[in-house]
Amino acid sequence: TYDHVLGDMSEGNGDSTLCLFPEKVTPNHHALAREFVLLDNFYVNAEVSADGHNWSMAAYANDYVEKTWPTNYGSRGGTYDYEGSREIAFPKDGFIWDYCQRAGVSYRSYGEFTGLKSLENKFDSDFPSYNLEIPDMVRVGKWKQDFDSLVKIDALPRLSTIRLPNDHTYGTRVGKPTPTAMVAENDVALGMVVEALSKSKKWKETAIFVVEDDAQNGADHVDAHRTVALAISPYTRGAGLDSTLYSTSSMLRTMELILGMEPMTQFDASANPMYRSFKATPDLTPYKKRDVMVDLSAKNDIAAWGAKQSAEMDLSKEDAADDLLFGDIVWRSVKGANNPMPAPVRSAFVFAESEE
Repeated sequence: TYDHVLGDMSEGNGDSTLCLFPEKVTPNHHALAREFVLLDNFYVNAEVSADGHNWSMAAYANDYVEKTWPTNYGSRGGTYDYEGSREIAFPKDGFIWDYCQRAGVSYRSYGEFTGLKSLENKFDSDFPSYNLEIPDMVRVGKWKQDFDSLVKIDALPRLSTIRLPNDHTYGTRVGKPTPTAMVAENDVALGMVVEALSKSKKWKETAIFVVEDDAQNGADHVDAHRTVALAISPYTRGAGLDSTLYSTSSMLRTMELILGMEPMTQFDASANPMYRSFKATPDLTPYKKRDVMVDLSAKNDIAAWGAKQSAEMDLSKEDAADDLLFGDIVWRSVKGANNPMPAPVRSAFVFAESEE
């Protein structure tokens, strides 16, 4: 959630008591929010990863996805087939790459939905997908090699999707990196991506959008769907605080407008574009990656709260573990064994318009 990472930023609407990974752990997330634009009223459209990746890549999760993921997540049968592996889970007109293909917009994927027909020969096969054993900095190294080679031959696609998954963590599984170490490594990997792009000749025409596919039912004082989102560009540098209500669909609509594409669904068509995050005049100052300030080699020991449960959980794929229990394990790894995670907050947002 937003509070988990940026709740300690006094510039925004955060609750520091709910912050698990403050600036010491995530210096790049904080620096990027501070130097570019801080989005403190941004919400995911999704509940979990099963519908989250569909919302993130299509502004929609179809009837099959929304009706079956609760059964799947409740361990009552079914196969996890929501991320491009089974056609029944696909939106009718496809994902953003299908729309790019029809609109003549070039694209490439790094670790996201690589089994789709529209991504044949459009992804980097050397880029590792979801696997907690592989550090995100390794992924960024692979991406950077591919990026440099494409720039060299002037073949950089207009849309790239890059997946950095290791902030999922191992919980407190004995011998594995602590949640703090894993989130910190994910943070520096993000900083590496932004620094590389900001120092490239393409920076003047680049926008980087960063979002979680879902907020994983965590603690946030506003709502459990509020999450970390970043908009990084020469045109957002110095924009300050933007508290406009945005969603995953808002981010997609903004990308579509930049790329000259039509909306994919009624949801991105009606979402607020992120106009207020952007300025008319660019600032081309490169971003300087922030150094790690915690021990990335820190490992969970046998005395950690939830170590036994973490060992028994299936962490080979997203969200196979019980979200509330896993969230509590991560929470206590930071806040202490005797400090349970607060219950998720659910808010309703109502907009009323009066007529003259």
